[in-house]
Amino acid sequence: MELSLSTDMVLIIAACAAAILFGGIVKGTLGVGLPLFAVPIMSLMIGSTQAIALVAVPVLVSNIWQAWQEASWKASLKRFWPLMLTQAIMTVFAVHWTLSFSVKELNMLVAFAVILAVVSMLFKPSFTIPADKERWTGALVGTLSGMLGGVSSLMGPILISYMLSLKLQRDEFVGAVSVIYLNAAWPLYLAMYSFGRMEVVDLGYSVLALLPMAIGLRTGQKLRHRLSEDAFRKVLLGFLTFIAVLLVVR
Repeated sequence: MELSLSTDMVLIIAACAAAILFGGIVKGTLGVGLPLFAVPIMSLMIGSTQAIALVAVPVLVSNIWQAWQEASWKASLKRFWPLMLTQAIMTVFAVHWTLSFSVKELNMLVAFAVILAVVSMLFKPSFTIPADKERWTGALVGTLSGMLGGVSSLMGPILISYMLSLKLQRDEFVGAVSVIYLNAAWPLYLAMYSFGRMEVVDLGYSVLALLPMAIGLRTGQKLRHRLSEDAFRKVLLGFLTFIAVLLVVR
């Protein structure tokens, strides 16, 4: 019996490491997608709360690194502060709101976020938000993405669609998204820790997750120019849809 339990634990650890490794490959290839790939897969084995905690350090480190490299972070803060303020507030609210939710209910929310991500990646926005409406629409997007991020850690679908509608230059887009993602990450993990959904030991495991993430990230960067991004994206979306269905029916 002890041997069986030990074997099961080893298999779960190996599967989680593989999920983070491939999440790093996705991020290295497409530029985004570490939690989007890793969290739903790990939620099938250890529950969404532990899965979100396990990617905490890799998400924070990668976003701090990207935000630090971006020279226009002050401009991003000045331009997008209404979005980031409402996002941070609603993230904390959403974590507190879901404290009484069961593992099944939380996994269902993760599945919903994954399906929303798949739809948003299939249908890129063709509209443009004018400058005079940017602040109030940004505050609305911050509210919605904060709610989504607080229950699943996957705030990207709504946020990316909004940022694309602003028609930013590539460098400006990457820098702004990095700063906004970082702003969303720290209140999420701080709230999870404060409300007892994350412990110090979880952060220790999360530090260990940096290794497979780094290997995957480097591998994805090497594969970026060898693979068809369109084909890779289609395979990824199909796989994520399958995982979302498993989260619902499991």
